[in-house]
Parts: sequence; structure tokens; C-alpha cells
Amino acid sequence: MVVAKNKDDQLKTLSRRALWGHITLALTLGVAGGLLFSSLGSPLPWMLGPMIFNTIAAVLNAPIRPPIRVRPYVIVVIGVMLGAGFKPEVITQARDWLVSFGFLGLYLAVSCVLVVPFYRRFGGFDLVTAFFAGMPGGLNEMILIGRDYGGDDAKIALAHAARIVIVVSLVAVWFRLIAGYDLGDRSQFGVSFSEIPLRDLAVLTVCGILGFYLGPLLRLPAPTLIGPMIVSAVAHLAGLASNPPPSELVVLAQLILGTIIGCRFVGSKARDIGHALLLSLGATIIMLAVTVVFAVAFHGLFGQTTEQVLLAYSPGGLAEMSLVALAMHAQVAYVASHHVVRITMVILFAPLVFRWLQRRSARG
Repeated sequence: MVVAKNKDDQLKTLSRRALWGHITLALTLGVAGGLLFSSLGSPLPWMLGPMIFNTIAAVLNAPIRPPIRVRPYVIVVIGVMLGAGFKPEVITQARDWLVSFGFLGLYLAVSCVLVVPFYRRFGGFDLVTAFFAGMPGGLNEMILIGRDYGGDDAKIALAHAARIVIVVSLVAVWFRLIAGYDLGDRSQFGVSFSEIPLRDLAVLTVCGILGFYLGPLLRLPAPTLIGPMIVSAVAHLAGLASNPPPSELVVLAQLILGTIIGCRFVGSKARDIGHALLLSLGATIIMLAVTVVFAVAFHGLFGQTTEQVLLAYSPGGLAEMSLVALAMHAQVAYVASHHVVRITMVILFAPLVFRWLQRRSARG
């Protein structure tokens, strides 16, 4: 019995060592990707580089694993950074965003009408899987809700992972190469540890810790991002702090986030990943085309530039699109708030809309 127990312990130790080895390889690829993309002057190099390198590694079935357990803490850094972008004028401008929020609901409806049939026809998805794969909500939420309704959670997961990779890549490249924005500018991502007063560092630390616990307590969507963002915004609006988190932490947060996104394809067959990326490319182009139409047609009504509406309505992840907004020197509060509203709308109304579609389909 003692021998068996020792063997079990050895297997567990070996398993833990293998896991850490896989995580280390993923992070090493992330660093390599970040360094390469940074040297090339790429937009958001410390997120896109790790994301693309690890996506390729997953396709090649390399032994990588995401450092998923640190994600909530990494997201806290980004949340505190986003909160630092809230300026006093945001309070008065927020009332002017109500029309934009309203049209966001219309945008989601139009996207759903176009994308869900696309997944059904070209992907061969059943109604449940197509619906929750096509809704631009949070990845985890869509997987859980879609699974509860009987959808194929693996296909839903691949669809959303591919959507985030494609949206972030296309939007970043578009603004860099087509629109001519200098997304290689790092000034918006904070200053070094050595340049931030100890008082500000203390306030930022408190914002992160308080927001980390407050977000889940208030049941906010993306709680470890939005909780710290709100607390940080209050602290900066009240004049308690004037700096974002240190740039070294922000780079580390982007590196880990990009690595995790790229590793979402781990465990899937190369053929399935390729199929998901191809399908998602089509679905994403449809959603981005709708985004462009809304941005061009309604930006004047919203009192915003076309670029700001594009970022606010783009169907990417909240953290990822907010980072693009930061790199563009865009109004982070406008962009981030719209992604929060989008995710909330999808979580609240997607199940209701789907049940209506089910009843309609049953009658038909």
C-alpha cells in the first residue's frame, strides 16, 4: 500500500511537472512572439505576438497549456488601467451615450439575423449551437448557456475563441496599415515603476484588491475586469491617483492574456481549428461589416468619430478592444462602457430570444 501510494504521488508530481513545463513553453512562445512583433513595430505586440504564436503552436499540437489560473489577477491590472482613462468630463458625456447604447441593441439584432443563418448553412450547426456561437457575448457565458440548452459547447468555444483572435487582429491591422494610426506608441500604457509615486502605487494596489472582490459581490459581467475598472475610475476621478499601473505590469498582463487566448485551441484537432477559424472569419467579416455600416451611418448621431464607434461596436473581447482603444488614444470610457453593455445585453436577452426562436421553430 505504501508503495502504491508513493507511485501515485510520483505520478501526480510528474503530472504537475509536465503541466508546468507546458505552461512555461506557452509563455516562452509568448515572449518570443512579443519580442518579434515589438521589433517589427506591430500594433499591440505583447498581446498579438503571444496570441498568434500560441495559436500556431496549438494547430501544430505542441505541448502547451495556458496559465489560466493567473488570468483573473492579470485582468485586474487591465481593469485598473482602464479605470485610469476615465476623466471628469466622462460624467457629463455619459448622458450623450444613451442613443449609442440604444443602437447597440439594434446592432446585436442585425448581427444575429445575419450570423446565425451563416453558421447553420455553412457550418452545418444545429440551431442551439449556431445561435450561441453567433452571439457576440462573453466566451465563457456563451459556452455555459449554450451547453445548458443542449448546444455543442466545443464548437461554441472554438467559434468564440476564433472570433476574438480574428477581430483583434483585423481591427489592429486595419487601424495601423489602412487608417494610419501609430498603434506602436506605448505612451498610453503607463510609465515605469520607478516613475510612479509610492502614494499612487498604494492607491492602485487598493483599487485592484477592492475591485477584485467587489466585482463578483455585485455580480458584474467580467467581474475581475469591471470591478477594478470602476474602483480605479472613482479613485482617478476623485483625484486620489493620477497614474495608470506601471508599464511593466501592463506588458506582463498583455503577454499572459495573449498567451491564454492563443492556447484556447489546445486539445482540438488541427482540422477542427482550421474549420473554426475559416467559419469564424466569415462570421466575423459579416459582424465587422455591420459595425462599419453603423459607424459610418450613425457616428454623427452619437456625437462620436467613426473610429470610436468602430471600436465600441466591434465584436471583440472587452479587455482586448479596450487595449486597442488605449493604443489609439481613443476615449477608453466610451469604448469600454459599450462592450460592458453589449456583454450584459447578450447575457440577459440571448436566452429569451433563443426560447422564442425555439417556440417559433416548433410551430413551423
